[in-house]
Parts: sequence; structure tokens; C-alpha cells
Amino acid sequence: MKYGKLVTFLGGVLMGTAGVAVLSSKDAKKAYTHCTAAVLRGKDSVMKTAANMKENCGDIYADAKDINETRYEAQKEQELARARAILEQYEQGEQTEVTE
Repeated sequence: MKYGKLVTFLGGVLMGTAGVAVLSSKDAKKAYTHCTAAVLRGKDSVMKTAANMKENCGDIYADAKDINETRYEAQKEQELARARAILEQYEQGEQTEVTE
């Protein structure tokens, strides 16, 4: 039983040493390089998408501000028209009282 644990431990050390050798080989470095290049391409793609979304959000914000300004102006015009109508009614009421 003691030998089984020792053999397992030594096997792990051997596999770890072999793993380090494999991971530091030229083929492994080539694979790392290709993986890193793919990650960089992905990053560039994400950055382009983020820039595009930022531009679209800016356009949407500007359009929303324009819509609200137009709506506020129309609202002010309606309020002004109502006030003028009330004023005209008031003035006509005064004139009819004076003439009567």
C-alpha cells in the first residue's frame, strides 16, 4: 500500500516534468502564438463593435433630444394659443358689458 502511493506520487512528478517539457516545446509555443493571435483578433472585433454601438447610442440620444425639443415647442405653442383664446374671450366679455 505504501508502494502504491509512492508509485502514484512518482508518476505524478514524472507526468508533471514531462508536461513542462511538452508545454515549453516549439509546437506548444506555436500553438500559444496562434491562440494569442486569435484573442487579439477577437479583441479588435469587440472594440470595433463597441465603437459602433457608442456612435449609434450618440445618434439615438441626439435624435431623442430633438424629438423632445420639438414636443416642448409644440406644447408651448398650444399653451400660448389657449392663453390668447382666454384673453380674447375675456376682452370680448368686457366689451359686451360696456356696450350693454
